[in-house]
Amino acid sequence: MSSNLVIVYHRQPYEEVEVDGTIEYRENKSPNGIVPTLKSFFGRFEKGAWVAWKEAQDTSNPGFERRIEIEDAHGTYAVTRLPLTRAQVKSFYEVSSKEAFWPILHGFKERYNYDPVDWPTFREVNWAFAEAAASEAAEGAVVWVHDYNLWLVPGYLRQMRPDVKISFFHHTPFPSADMFNVLPWRKEILKSLLACDVVGFHIPRYVANFVSAARSMFDVDVTHRIKVDPEFAGPASALTEVSVPDMIEYDGHKVAVQASPVGVDAQYIEEVASREATETRAFDIRDDLGDVKLVLSVGRTDYTKGGIDQLMSFERLLTERPEMRGKVKLMHVSVPANKNMTVYQNIQQDLEQMAGRINGMYGTLDWQPITLISRAIPFERLVAFYRAADVAWITPLADGMNLVAKEFCAARTDGDGVLVLSEFAGAAVEMGSALLVNPFSHRSMDSAIQQALDMEEDERRGRMDILRRVVAKHDIRFWANHQMEALGSEAARQAAE
Repeated sequence: MSSNLVIVYHRQPYEEVEVDGTIEYRENKSPNGIVPTLKSFFGRFEKGAWVAWKEAQDTSNPGFERRIEIEDAHGTYAVTRLPLTRAQVKSFYEVSSKEAFWPILHGFKERYNYDPVDWPTFREVNWAFAEAAASEAAEGAVVWVHDYNLWLVPGYLRQMRPDVKISFFHHTPFPSADMFNVLPWRKEILKSLLACDVVGFHIPRYVANFVSAARSMFDVDVTHRIKVDPEFAGPASALTEVSVPDMIEYDGHKVAVQASPVGVDAQYIEEVASREATETRAFDIRDDLGDVKLVLSVGRTDYTKGGIDQLMSFERLLTERPEMRGKVKLMHVSVPANKNMTVYQNIQQDLEQMAGRINGMYGTLDWQPITLISRAIPFERLVAFYRAADVAWITPLADGMNLVAKEFCAARTDGDGVLVLSEFAGAAVEMGSALLVNPFSHRSMDSAIQQALDMEEDERRGRMDILRRVVAKHDIRFWANHQMEALGSEAARQAAE
């Protein structure tokens, strides 16, 4: 049976576990995340399908069923697994997507490397995703494509199936035209995205950047623009936009462009935070700290996250305010990327060396200023640290959204805690009650962390109350509904014409 909703995403929508030689498909360990939210939409359609990849030694004989039926809490849906060789995965995802596209999307032109990109393989993989989606989609179905590693899918799919409605969501920043146009394949990428019915981004700035890039390559008309909702305009910070296009036209085809900030499952996080086990864990963490204040930083090991800049700022705090020695501790969680991603190995080594040097210079037998954790922390345990921390210090140099900042606020059911947040995280446009900081400025970084540590309780609670209301309102369901509503509105408009 063909599907009315086809989700195209690189990840499979479950976890594979081998039990007595048999593969079992289990729900994701944490219901907090994008995959469970996307699966929840299958219940709104008569039949749903998911397209992902799965690694295989021999694509002609992969050793697994290419199409399976899954039945879980979200209903029954089909999953098409595209067999990709290790070489294809390395080329398409680890090299082209992460080493070439990633630095450009985040504004790090100096880290861009054109030479190893195998564009024919990128096209080949995207074509395979498009073919699978075309095969699954019923007449007039909705096909929802996710993220930049599948940039070419909409264009290929439109050629194969002009009847379907195509929505694309970009989960990273979209850079300015001057930055994006560094990519030699810019016209092919943009033309593919212009084949969509809806293109979604986290915030208005990324919408504006996309439209600017498209107009730099093609004769694209802005047919309608809107004032940005004050809830997404925030204070006048690095990523603020006042007005933005919401409808463009290219070659007779209209494309809705929309900002929809991805959120977290705030209800679930609050439930975890309120559990007796979590509260006991948080109490134990605080008890071990005594009167030491805990600053928590959580992110991936990535040059976009600004980890080195953060450690340098913490070192300046200990140097300039000697009374803070023994009174504050930084827990820096930096989770390494896939072991095959060698581009990030030097960053991890630099973090470890710097943390070791700072601990060696300022630490005592009773107190170490930095705890560097280079492994993923189970979510339930992480929530306990969110509850116990005095400050969450989230200062990426560039970030599409940053869900850690939202998780921290959702977990603070006690109404306390301070969020220090980079202006260059997409979340800053809706979380203006955080202490917004420019991570490229030593003065801004240093003054913000000191202000956070010195902040009085009334101000802490006032800011956190506003932040928690924002996170609860703009949760993961708000994001998904916002995107689907845009697709529905565009389909209704086309039907009326």
